[in-house]
Amino acid sequence: MKGRKRILVAGGAGFLGSHLCERLLKEGSEVLCVDNFFTGNRSNLLQLMESPYFEVIRHDICLPLNIEVDEIYNFACPASPLHYQKDPIQTLKTSVLGSLNLLGLAERLSCKIFQASTSEVYGDPHLHPQTEEYWGNVNPIGQRSCYDEGKRCAETLFFDHHRQKGVRIKVGRIFNTYGPRMHPNDGRVVSNFIVQALKNEPLTVYGTGNQTRAFCYVHDLIEVIIRLMSSSDTITGPINIGNPSEFRVLDLAQEVLQLTGSSSQIEFRPLPSDDPKQRRPSIHQAQQVLGWEPKTSLTEGLKQTITYFQSVL
Repeated sequence: MKGRKRILVAGGAGFLGSHLCERLLKEGSEVLCVDNFFTGNRSNLLQLMESPYFEVIRHDICLPLNIEVDEIYNFACPASPLHYQKDPIQTLKTSVLGSLNLLGLAERLSCKIFQASTSEVYGDPHLHPQTEEYWGNVNPIGQRSCYDEGKRCAETLFFDHHRQKGVRIKVGRIFNTYGPRMHPNDGRVVSNFIVQALKNEPLTVYGTGNQTRAFCYVHDLIEVIIRLMSSSDTITGPINIGNPSEFRVLDLAQEVLQLTGSSSQIEFRPLPSDDPKQRRPSIHQAQQVLGWEPKTSLTEGLKQTITYFQSVL
């Protein structure tokens, strides 16, 4: 096949990155996965390695990367508090220095670049649901700041490169996403509950469990990212991408118990500092500009995710 796009996916061995690599290969692209394997997992790539159009490079994007590609997706940053707080300085460097290096590459190659931003740029929000115009309520010196402020700074770098140097950017703010290939020990609520339930261990609910989250199934998320990247250059974002259906954490725990048939009990623990009380995206922009909205129900997505964890535990 002539005219294959050569696409760089930084952080391509991670949960979201590996699903994106798989989708891009299916669409006929040549995919170059770059990952330092801090949280990425080679097992996520095993099926992809069979393709002659898939390549893996072990590399830290905090260091310059000199390659030739047609598009760039930046997913390179640990995304769960358990992982990004292990080395907060490196987490911040990945968002800032990594973005600078990839933006420099995009400028040299005159190619589009996608930034996987996050709902954490809104912090513990005073506005609900969160719209793209909201500037957020973020603690700049807390334990989560390395990730929250790192992603906020990355957005600044992307838009300054767009305004000053004409770099073609796409910024998507990703809300809670779940599905197969989540790390069993990543500390996020969906994987925590499923792993604990399958092991018949207590499900740990922090605080009262009345805090809310909106959970988007991974295949729905990858679809909107592809649509955003394929849209007109005038559509830069930032654009919220996630599922606007809101659930209490306690309700999620009970749903997982029901779907797994587990005998686990629910165990309440103190709420971590700066943990958001509410999280739900306004996806009006994604609906209007990209013609997208999520299709997978929480129950169906959880079933698929539970099946995956049953296979790996």
